[in-house]
Amino acid sequence: MSASKKVELFTDGACSGNPGPGGWGAILRYNGVEKELSGAEAMTTNNRMEMTAAIRGLEALKRGCAVDLYTDSQYLQLGVTQWMKGWKAKGWPARIKNQDLWKELDLLLQTHDVRFHWVKGHAGHPENERADRLATAAIRAMKT
Repeated sequence: MSASKKVELFTDGACSGNPGPGGWGAILRYNGVEKELSGAEAMTTNNRMEMTAAIRGLEALKRGCAVDLYTDSQYLQLGVTQWMKGWKAKGWPARIKNQDLWKELDLLLQTHDVRFHWVKGHAGHPENERADRLATAAIRAMKT
């Protein structure tokens, strides 16, 4: 893992109904250069979209990086920083919601050195607001 490449990743997920049509947005920033990513699913949940934003952002990195990931999802942050270790130790119990995404995220965390930062959603954080706009635009685009 190369810690020399430091990347910022800002993520957000959105849902029109929960469950319902959902979208995700991610902004990658490296050395002052930014890349925006987004996508949508016809029937999903907000938590799945929050996780998908993080996964797709990390997948976009070509090699292992040191990543500061900013999310307004306590579900995502706490899942990685507090709950995942216990789930893995217990062999990923079947009761875990979104287990497919947790496992996908776990694999990516073995490639990248990720520090999770929680930011308050819809509170004026510029990149969080942009990621939210990407997510909601992806929902609108899918519906048309």
